[in-house]
Amino acid sequence: MNYYIGYDIGSSSIKAALVHAETGEKINLVQVPSVEMLIRIPEKGWAEQDPEQWYQYVCNATKILLKESTLRPEQIIGIGIAYQMHGLVLVDRAGAVLRPAIIWCDSRAVDIGDNALKTLGESYCQTHLLNSPGNFTLSRLRWVKEHEPGLYDQLYKWMLPGDYVAFRLSGEITTTVPGLSEAVAWDFKENEPAERLLEEYELSTVHIPDILPTFSLQGTVSANASLNTGLAAGTPILYRAGDQPNNALSLDVLEPGEIACTGGTSGVLYGVTDKCEALLNSGINSFAHVNHTAIKNRIGKLLCINGTGIQYRWLKNILNASSYKQMDEWAGQVPAGSEGLIVLPFGNGAERMLQNRNPGTSLSNIDLNRHDQRHLCRATLEGIAFAFAYGMKLLQAEGADANLLRTGNDNLFRSTIFSTTLASLLQKEIHLYDTTGAVGAARACVVHQKDWDVFKKDKFAPTHIHTYEPVKPQQEILNKAYSQWALMLDANLN
Repeated sequence: MNYYIGYDIGSSSIKAALVHAETGEKINLVQVPSVEMLIRIPEKGWAEQDPEQWYQYVCNATKILLKESTLRPEQIIGIGIAYQMHGLVLVDRAGAVLRPAIIWCDSRAVDIGDNALKTLGESYCQTHLLNSPGNFTLSRLRWVKEHEPGLYDQLYKWMLPGDYVAFRLSGEITTTVPGLSEAVAWDFKENEPAERLLEEYELSTVHIPDILPTFSLQGTVSANASLNTGLAAGTPILYRAGDQPNNALSLDVLEPGEIACTGGTSGVLYGVTDKCEALLNSGINSFAHVNHTAIKNRIGKLLCINGTGIQYRWLKNILNASSYKQMDEWAGQVPAGSEGLIVLPFGNGAERMLQNRNPGTSLSNIDLNRHDQRHLCRATLEGIAFAFAYGMKLLQAEGADANLLRTGNDNLFRSTIFSTTLASLLQKEIHLYDTTGAVGAARACVVHQKDWDVFKKDKFAPTHIHTYEPVKPQQEILNKAYSQWALMLDANLN
């Protein structure tokens, strides 16, 4: 029997999944390290990680998978990679990392992107980039050139996190069109790297890796990586995508009128359209989806909320709660609306949905005679759900909507209170599926080896396990609470 391995390179951990290559059945899933990876904050608003650490954890996770499953390395016939989006990794000609990776929640390049938008004009950015240059990968590369010129002079290639992991596994430096689009380095109108933005930033196309299709042979495991991982040399890498497009693929969200959502460290709503157009400064970003081609538009509309799961984890640490289950039990002892307590969950860097402002996390309307840790838990879950509802309005304005939302069986969506609150606010069902990003990345290997029809049938399709439905008795209370939350947000921003 043969198998695929899928990796999900997150900012908190590395997940690795083993999937049967004929049926798509999940065989095993491991996560390393056991505690969350460190994010370095050298200065306020910065966020960095060591790319080599990602690779070492990939190696560790692979060895665990092979050992626990008692497989021969030759039984692994394909590798898929999903990764945290928008990060910047720089290497010299020898392949050595030049500086820590600047990761997705870093906000140091906001002003650079804003200035480029003014210079290039909204019309160009809207029709060619589908985004403002913003605080994305290419703007971060410009920051490096401005502030670390000696280091920039050593640059051979810049990569996204998934490109780097693929490079460490194979020795080949490559990227994809969806990858370049998430870096805001792709010109959709010209179907090539964004020359005008590169010229504005005084950057060269020579530093862009070779571009490969999302589903393709993207290199093979090298002899050195074979020693480090336990995989057989020559094992092919067949798929690579950013974590949110990959999450959508994992949930079979591939066509217009479908929306995926997730609530990990950050929260995401991701809808698909067939229109190669976008509004600027709407809080929504538009990227090439995994199945986008030059002749068939599939544009992913991404709404990201930085401070969701990290907000709830912060509260868990502050309360010294034994588990998230205990926090949900506390929250369940408080009525919908949290008896007036309001939480704004924006404490993890500049929020794109708030025009790159960073209002931070705040608590409002605290009644010292009534509110306790139970109210804090409920108000935090509701505040995060309110942020999702706020973002859904922005997504609908971009033409992305659906009758229901699809999500995986992990993180915040395991919370019944959170999920039913969101379902009630949106008046939409939320369907929970037994899949994760790592599993989806593994299953995606079959697209290159066989075809899309195989991917969509049998066990390659995600298994539906639960539906969260709107709770009608709570709707009026939650709508009023949301209105108060939105007023508080507006006051905070202004």
